[in-house]
Amino acid sequence: MSGFPRQGPRVLIGLSALFAIEFAVFGFNPADRSTWILENVLVVVVVVALALSYHVFRFSRFSYFLIFAFLSLHEIGSHYTYSLVPYDEWGRALTGLSLDEALGFKRNQFDRGIHFAYGLLLAYPIREIFLRVVDVRGFWGYFLPLDLTMSSSMLYELIEWGAAVTFGGDLGHHYLGSQGDPWDAHKDMALASLGALVAMSLSATVNRIRQRDFAAEWARSLDVKQPDPLDEFD
Repeated sequence: MSGFPRQGPRVLIGLSALFAIEFAVFGFNPADRSTWILENVLVVVVVVALALSYHVFRFSRFSYFLIFAFLSLHEIGSHYTYSLVPYDEWGRALTGLSLDEALGFKRNQFDRGIHFAYGLLLAYPIREIFLRVVDVRGFWGYFLPLDLTMSSSMLYELIEWGAAVTFGGDLGHHYLGSQGDPWDAHKDMALASLGALVAMSLSATVNRIRQRDFAAEWARSLDVKQPDPLDEFD
């Protein structure tokens, strides 16, 4: 356990237990069982990957909290199907006000919020991988997590498209969740990119305040490390 605070495993065990409870609760009698299964395939892959890689790569507690938060939001969406999450009804019950009416929304916006949350919550864990595995610094420690978040968001939209075409019918419709918007995929990718940009901007701001050589490290990261051109195919 060297290099990993004693409370770290406890926090991770607690988050894992909470997510297991959420997974069971939201998996009980979902709006559409087939959609719930399809929505959670990647979740199972991610959780298994995190478990198998734990002894090789352990995220910070902050990153685990962010991953837990995103997966928890996803479970809500998978239970109701994203286009049917009754967030507006919840808002009315709590405050007596309609968020959709106040903001002029004409469609269920829960899926939009989750795409934004994808970038906002997962860009930092991705940054941690780049810093600790790839050993990037300065500019690249912020740009590459943003870039990977954007590209993985695009890849997910392609997966959604492929699944919708493959399964078709109500299952494909619920999984795609476009709600008749021809620009749905574009807006989802834009929101994920915006969320990641916000996350990396906040990280850079905090590090600039706390790190004395922030500007120097940023400048060094943009230096040419190998002046000679590559000759791989010359």
